[in-house]
Parts: sequence; structure tokens; C-alpha cells
Amino acid sequence: MEKGIGIFFRDFLAAVQAAKLYSIEHPLLKNAAAKAFNSLTLILNEQPSFTIGIIGNEIASGKEILFSLSKLSEAGLTYFKDRDIEKVTFKRGVDTSELIKFIQLLTMPKEDIKINPQDQLLKMGVDNIILGRLGIEEPKNDNAAKAYFEDISFPLNSVLNLEAVNGLALKASLNNIINNLGQRYQELLKLNTLKRYDLGTFTHLINTSILSMYFASRIGFAKEVILEIGLSALFHDIGKLYISRKVIRKPGQLNEVEFSLMESHTTLGSILALRYVDTLGIMPVVVSFEHHLKYDLSGYPKLAFPRKPNIASQIVSICDVYDALSGRRSYKADYPPDVIYKLMMRGKGVAYNPDLLDKFFQVVGVWPIGSIVGLSDKKVALVVAENQDDIFSPQVKVIYPQKEEQVIDLKGKKGSLKIERYLNPLKEGKEFLIHLQT
Repeated sequence: MEKGIGIFFRDFLAAVQAAKLYSIEHPLLKNAAAKAFNSLTLILNEQPSFTIGIIGNEIASGKEILFSLSKLSEAGLTYFKDRDIEKVTFKRGVDTSELIKFIQLLTMPKEDIKINPQDQLLKMGVDNIILGRLGIEEPKNDNAAKAYFEDISFPLNSVLNLEAVNGLALKASLNNIINNLGQRYQELLKLNTLKRYDLGTFTHLINTSILSMYFASRIGFAKEVILEIGLSALFHDIGKLYISRKVIRKPGQLNEVEFSLMESHTTLGSILALRYVDTLGIMPVVVSFEHHLKYDLSGYPKLAFPRKPNIASQIVSICDVYDALSGRRSYKADYPPDVIYKLMMRGKGVAYNPDLLDKFFQVVGVWPIGSIVGLSDKKVALVVAENQDDIFSPQVKVIYPQKEEQVIDLKGKKGSLKIERYLNPLKEGKEFLIHLQT
């Protein structure tokens, strides 16, 4: 029975994730719901009802906790927790339309649910699915940005471990980020600044993905294209799985053999990404192969038939280098933002599309949101917003002295006030990191 419940719950979450990407009337959603209904029917043919409970991050049925299922379904539990649903009972007699309405409830904006979920289901005409609570109050995590990172980490971890990947789960997580880029990008950027100094496995990949999606959204790409770019950015360096850690983390200059090995990560990565083309599409293959080609094709791998890199590859290449320069590595220190700007501008028209590079810095600024900076009047401030028409003069919030906290637009203070230095969060800016979390 546990196996049957596991199959149903996986099928059901796949249908929920499809509903996040497509409309309720979309054929792909209907097909996913039909598959979930078929696996549900097999269970209800043997018993009149069954209940699934959510205990913390674990899934239980009857008296058993389904640990294997819990790990695979971790990201999907968010849909239930966000609506305070801790147990679901499916009764014999439930039909496909009721299952789809339940999926609709799980994916509709929370603000549209004016009554408790069970009453909402009854109002929608669903009689054979019963929702409830287990009576244990869970602490709530209000930091949406952290949740996004956690949602992405699990399916990405599957690829890093060469396991099967739930492409729909990954797309649903990225889609959630896209939907919130406008109002939550500042929060995401501040979290990036914090995580950049961690040793987390996914930090660079996730940073590059979020930055690429934000940049793509700001220059007008359609949502479905932004999603492809985000997926591609997540897997652009996946070929490094095949490279020795000693080579990747070598503090000194690589010798000829080691550099050749490092270069091979682009072709190796595209080969690995081909394994997932059915679930992730072809763009991760393209970007993995092309992200080091350079705009003038002076990079690697060398092409038998030269052609400009795909626009997605050009975007990811800029965001990849920008985040890599921002982070501390075994072979280099982290660079301050103004130095990063100067370094990348040296590659304008060579490594990077000149128009894209200019637009990138208009979007992120020279001093990105979340930067801790020292002002020429000796105050310490946090960058809170960019000015696209003056990328060197963002809006800042004074954080020291605390009694002088205020937001200042440096564009209007030309000649009298400017950013004088960058405070590294690992060094002189460490005492001010608390301001990135508020």
C-alpha cells in the first residue's frame, strides 16, 4: 500500500506543479490530473478512504512515516503548509473534477482564499476530499527568499548526484521566483549577498540563475523565455562534476593539462544536460556548451563553424562572471563592485555583447543592492535601489550612525556626497551584516 500511496502522491504533486505553470484548462494539466486520479483509484479500490498527513517535513499515512516519499516530495509540501493543511483524506467516490478543484485550491493565490481551505473546497463542490490539521502548530518561515533557495536546491541536487530530476518541480520553483521578481528581487539580492560568503554547494548556480532571470525580465523577455534562461543558468557549470576538485580549487595558476581539463567542462556539461532534455528542454545544453565561447568567439570550445552564441548564453555568461567575481574562491579574493565593473568593461565587445553589458550595469548598477558602502561624509550606508541613468550613484540607506538613519538619493548629491569605498562583509563590513537581514 505504501508504494501505491507513493506513486499517487508523486503523480499528484506533478499535477500541482503543472497547474503552477499552465492554466486549469490546459491539456498538460488535465493529463497530469488524470494520471494522478488513476493511481488514486487503485488505492481506493482496496479501501474506502485513506489519509495523508504532513508532519514537519515528513509525509505519513496510517501509522507509518514515508521517509522515501518525504525526500522526493519536499518542495511540494510548501503548497500544503502555506494553506495550513496538515492532513488530507481522500474518500471513495472522488472523481477527476474534484481532484482538479483541489489542485486549483493549492495553486490559487492565498489572498483569494477568504475562508478556511475545507470550507473553500465545499464551496467549490468537493465532497470527497477532507482537509484538516494535526493539532500541532508549526513555526512559520516568513522569509520567502530563503524558501526559493530551498525549493531549487532539492531538484538541482538530483542532477548533481546524476539522479533522475523532476523537471516540473524545478520549473515550478523558478516560475515562483519569476512571479515574485518585481516585488521580492531586493530581498533575493540581499540574500545572495549573504549566501555569497557561505560554502553552500548551490550558491553560485542559484545566484547566476536568479540574476539571469532578473536581467532577462528587465530587458523584456517573455516569461517562458525567462524560465528557459533560469534553467540554463542553473546547469551552465554542471560539467565541472567531471573535473577533479583539486583542479577546480587549485589556488595557483593551472598548468596546460589542468587548463585543458577545466575547458572541457563546457562540452562535458552539454553531454550531461542532454540526459535531461526531455524534462528540461534543449536550452541548458546550448548554454552549457556556449557560456565560455565569448562574444567574439575567442573563448572555448573552438567551433568548426563559427557563429555568435545564443542570446541566452550571452546573458548567462555576463551573470556567471559577475557572480564569480563577486564571490570568494580558493584561487582569488572577492572583488569590490567598482573593480568588478572595471574588469568586466575591459571585456566589452570581446567577451561580452557590448549592448547587453551596458544594459546589465544599468539594471544592477555599479554598486548592487545589498552593498555595504562607506560614504564620503564617513557614514556607512546600504545600497537599496539603483538609478539607471546614473549607475555610479544609487539610492542608499544610512545605517551608521543609527541615529542618522535615512534614505539618500546620491544622484541628487553630485559633488557633495558619494560612495568612497566598499565594506567587505567578511571584513570591515561584517558588523553591518545584520542590516541585510532586515
